[in-house]
Amino acid sequence: MTVSTVNSFGAKETLGVDGTDYEIYALDAVEGHEKLPYSLKILLENLLRTEDGANITADHVRALGSWDPEAEPSVEIQFTPARVIMQDFTGVPCVVDLATMREAVEELGGDPEKINPLAPAELVIDHSVMIDVAGRLDALEQNMELEYERNRERYQFLRWGQTAFDDFKVVPPGTGIVHQVNIEYLARTVMTREVDGVLRAYPDSCVGTDSHTTMVNGLGVLGWGVGGIEAEAAMLGQPVSMLIPRVVGFKLTGEIPAAATATDVVLTITEMLRQHGVVGKFVEFYGEGVAQVPLANRATIGNMSPEFGSTCAIFPIDDVTVDYLRLTGRTDEQLALVEAYAKRQGLWHDAATEPSYSEYLELDLSTVVPSIAGPKRPQDRIVLTEAKDQFRADLENYADGETEEDGSSVDESLRESFPASDAPSYDPHGESDGEPRHAPMHAGTTERASRPTAVKGQNFDIDHGIVSIASITSCTNTSNPSVMMAAGLLAKNAVEKGLASKPWVKTSLAPGSQVVTGYYEKAGLTPYLNDLGFQLVGYGCTTCIGNSGPLSPEISEAINDADLAVTSVLSGNRNFEGRINPDVKMNYLASPPLVIAYALAGTMDFDFEHDPLGQDADGKDVFLADIWPNPTEVEQVISESISQEMFKEDYADVFKGDERWRSLDTPEGATFGWDAESTYVRKPPYFEGMEAEPAPVEDIDGARVLVKLGDSTTTDHISPAGSIKADSPAGQYLRDHGVERKDFNSYGSRRGNHEVMIRGTFANIRIKNQLLDGVEGGYTKNFLTGEQEFIYDAAQAYAERDIPLVVLAGKEYGTGSSRDWAAKGTMLLGVKAVIAESYERIHRSNLIGMGVLPLQFPQGESAESLGLTGEETFSISGITALNDGTTPTTVTVTATREGADPVEFDAVVRIDTPGEADYFRNGGILQYVLRSLVAA
Repeated sequence: MTVSTVNSFGAKETLGVDGTDYEIYALDAVEGHEKLPYSLKILLENLLRTEDGANITADHVRALGSWDPEAEPSVEIQFTPARVIMQDFTGVPCVVDLATMREAVEELGGDPEKINPLAPAELVIDHSVMIDVAGRLDALEQNMELEYERNRERYQFLRWGQTAFDDFKVVPPGTGIVHQVNIEYLARTVMTREVDGVLRAYPDSCVGTDSHTTMVNGLGVLGWGVGGIEAEAAMLGQPVSMLIPRVVGFKLTGEIPAAATATDVVLTITEMLRQHGVVGKFVEFYGEGVAQVPLANRATIGNMSPEFGSTCAIFPIDDVTVDYLRLTGRTDEQLALVEAYAKRQGLWHDAATEPSYSEYLELDLSTVVPSIAGPKRPQDRIVLTEAKDQFRADLENYADGETEEDGSSVDESLRESFPASDAPSYDPHGESDGEPRHAPMHAGTTERASRPTAVKGQNFDIDHGIVSIASITSCTNTSNPSVMMAAGLLAKNAVEKGLASKPWVKTSLAPGSQVVTGYYEKAGLTPYLNDLGFQLVGYGCTTCIGNSGPLSPEISEAINDADLAVTSVLSGNRNFEGRINPDVKMNYLASPPLVIAYALAGTMDFDFEHDPLGQDADGKDVFLADIWPNPTEVEQVISESISQEMFKEDYADVFKGDERWRSLDTPEGATFGWDAESTYVRKPPYFEGMEAEPAPVEDIDGARVLVKLGDSTTTDHISPAGSIKADSPAGQYLRDHGVERKDFNSYGSRRGNHEVMIRGTFANIRIKNQLLDGVEGGYTKNFLTGEQEFIYDAAQAYAERDIPLVVLAGKEYGTGSSRDWAAKGTMLLGVKAVIAESYERIHRSNLIGMGVLPLQFPQGESAESLGLTGEETFSISGITALNDGTTPTTVTVTATREGADPVEFDAVVRIDTPGEADYFRNGGILQYVLRSLVAA
């Protein structure tokens, strides 16, 4: 993928570093390079190096060199990422698709060995561990045993992939979170590769099958999340088609105040950028303040890029970058190359030089204050001192006692979707002192909202707002020693003051890296975390992805019997509705020390400034300020407890795995032997009946609406990753195939089985289909019968009559995780087009990648303003213009409904590049790639 056949600008030259010569493509060969932002310089080098005179031409290079920061994106370029990074939830279907493509190529008369990664591809298994067991010293061991028991088929399949495909490596379970492993070990910052006998150096770049791939931006690596189908194409040598973007320059000044953390900075930046509007843009940090931002903080900021909507959020290379590479065990040769290459190419940060940007923002870090975000979106920042009042205001939307048509509460109908595990349950922290404990709403709360509820067999009752889950989890913060060490020191201070977590709180610690527990041990903080119930439960993306595990049966029963609006507090990046746990309605993001603080408080109805967390041995009230660690102490403990040797030791045999991994039976052969009885890994139908030439694109006629959705519909709503409800179509399928309820696992873990995933599409327990009144979950109105049905069942009924389907949606459709199954499931249900007010970048691209047409309502219009109820029959004309090699700007949509005048409007076609048009004409990106490989 790094071979260039053309060198129009004479950019190729030799860079000598400590006795080693590297071939490079010098940016100063291109006029205008010096004024470009850091991120666009990386794209410029990419074009210089991959120029082939056909897909990538000298005109593309000149267009980027003469970039106008004020112009709207209009020039398409082809970006060839240096490598691909995956996690197992999205990686398994990638490998499934590649295995299927090998067979399809063979059927079309091609060589199946052509289906092979042409760029380094690495997969980190981090999304499958669930917190079945918590609050116990053996929690890690118990959870890993259950993880292997549930996922053996998937792991055997991934081990086959590692042997069957070249340049594909798998990091086994129990190592860390993909993004943490990426910045600590896999990222190179500057890549090297031998090309035609010459050692070439070029900027590290990557695309990943997780939206938080942007965490690596903190290391100066340009990368972002893509759907699995785009990642597969990148692995097979297809460049990423994109428009030269607008770049937002974000100037940092000042220093973070003592009371604030990196998490507070991140939540502040997220709020600012969401309000500004950065969807589809690059964000780049610059200014004097950059040097004051530690690498871990940069990674924390970059990680949250999907939450504020930008494609990336990147920091340039500087001394801080090199120091981090040294700390994490990179070789002296690599360090010398990174510095020499960056300085030669003008990629080294110079605070005195300000590049040209399209838009500008600025933050004085000294103005940042402690914050949380919630109860359902990461951009909804709440200043900590206002959190109690804001919780009470938000509670009005969650504690209204609405019921389903059958009279049961909404949550009562969901209880089976997350049953108590057969594994040992968690310890509710501490012995009883004989006095009943309470989690009441404090004085001043309306009587209607307060609902004290006794917990069976316990000496406490619970109420709206209790913190039922407090989890230090996910990549955003567990990458950052400053907040992790602060959490450990706060735990120490709390224990020494005699404080304890409330017994109704399920606490857990799931670091992003084994290094974290190493420095906790060295600092002597592990015992204090254990005392508060924050025992190690696993290394992986647990609570944030929905793998929080069940609450204790007694607490779950009390919550559902009283329809309580309870909360979770997690140090993650996603808090969407229905994502964390089906018993929990309100979810909040917070820094790791605040997660512990809320476990001590036990309720969101709490004012840390005025409400005591408890009393010390002398009966004196203890407030958060009394146990909050001093930043100087935090930094001192970090300097004494973290060493290069820790990283070298933990990553010495990173691909080898433990005995569980090594003892797995590994299938052999270039093609995979599919098991017809498997409920985890099945051959998908994408290439069945595919011809060597694509059929012409057709207009859509007589389509019905499958679902009508509001604003901010996330990929979690469209394709949930959490638990599988027993009486759902997916649950029924598993039962029919002999799978017991306790072995259902999650949707995320079963992404290698299209039969499960199609049945789980639009099946989030909190999704609200506006075709139905007051109903949550995966239901729709079947217009053939007029009855409410599961969405999957209705889609099958439409398919039997060859009736195409459409989806109507509001603003920011497809926000959240880069979940390819949100597009795959949509296509397999028979949806031909989505009409939304606006899209999140990755999901729009994924829809095209699966042959689904993304359309946008005219500016300022919506389904409501046009009078569309979803009961209409839709026809869409003008799509056939694509057959002529052009992409129409708009198509005509006509919606007819009995008893109403027809509604006609011109919908904007959101096929944004010629490359995307080629994918759509072929029925999807994989079909395009497969035909290209066969024809080559």
